Amino acid sequence: ETTLDLAERRRIRSAIRELQRQELERDEETLASKRFRPERSSHRQDDKENWPQSQHLEEEQQAALAALSEQLEAITSVEELTKLLRAAGEYEERKLIRAAIRKLRAEEIE
Repeated sequence: ETTLDLAERRRIRSAIRELQRQELERDEETLASKRFRPERSSHRQDDKENWPQSQHLEEEQQAALAALSEQLEAITSVEELTKLLRAAGEYEERKLIRAAIRKLRAEEIE
């Protein structure tokens, strides 16, 4: 509806602003409650069926990394380690190889 009374228009506009302010406050409260909601252990709860399998894969990976670590200790050439580094696919493998290269270089410097 339209009105020509300026005072009534002011009241309508202030009522609209008040409603918008209340809506913003409700939105902020909702966001705050979502933002500070405690984390649940989602990985284990959401993936209960695959958890034993993923644990088994992680154990296998740890065993492979241990074997690689022993193999790296036997290598005394930076060139060989560099070849292994280029062939490695996993981050953890590359990390171990880089550490072995740094160790060899430090021994060469000494």
